[in-house]
Amino acid sequence: MVLSALFCGWIPSQQDNSEKTILHNWEAGKTVSDAAIKTYGEHNCFVAEPIPDNIWELMQGKSYKDNPFIKREDLRHIKVLHWDYDNKIHLGEMVCNKAIANILIDIFRQLYKAKYPIERMMLPDYFDADDETQMRANNSSCFCYRAVAGTKVISHHARGLAIDINTLYNPYYKIRKDGSMYVQPETGRPYCDRNKKFKYKIDKKDLAYKLFTQNGFKWGGEWKSCKDFQHFEWNGK
Repeated sequence: MVLSALFCGWIPSQQDNSEKTILHNWEAGKTVSDAAIKTYGEHNCFVAEPIPDNIWELMQGKSYKDNPFIKREDLRHIKVLHWDYDNKIHLGEMVCNKAIANILIDIFRQLYKAKYPIERMMLPDYFDADDETQMRANNSSCFCYRAVAGTKVISHHARGLAIDINTLYNPYYKIRKDGSMYVQPETGRPYCDRNKKFKYKIDKKDLAYKLFTQNGFKWGGEWKSCKDFQHFEWNGK
């Protein structure tokens, strides 16, 4: 086998082995080459699966907390590829509700084909499930068990039915009664002015907006009482 490879002019490199390991272990946030993807199989890079044991363990006490509404079997771990402005292929992952797992796979496959830029797509657990921290990192994510701020109502994120995309550049903001503006993440304040031009900006001309809204999602950028430009929540049955 080795001799055949040598006579064909190809010698396995350390990079080849490293990329194979990255793909096999699905190390979200890492980059891989197009050649590695072709060898591994692109169809293996867009999949939804029951939550693996290692991911479930990682989630405990962070994105997942014991509750009477959402159980492990209600959720799926999805693996996808995405591009960024560095023109490299990145490995991404999310945990979502099983009801939208295949929809998300299809949407992210289309975004990948269009080379739509997403900077980072890692589980919130790598940021200790802290919203402010992962948003400042421009992380895109889905499931995180929590109540809607100031209420006991569980959010769409708590059900795995809401997705946040490129969060730093598409912040949440609300004008308080005293006229001050609350922004999350705080470092996203410069991007609340949607008349400005900047990278990762989501608006109605954006491909992510078109794909998500065509598939039963509502966009937080169209809310009246506040704006959540990163947020798409599924209202399908």
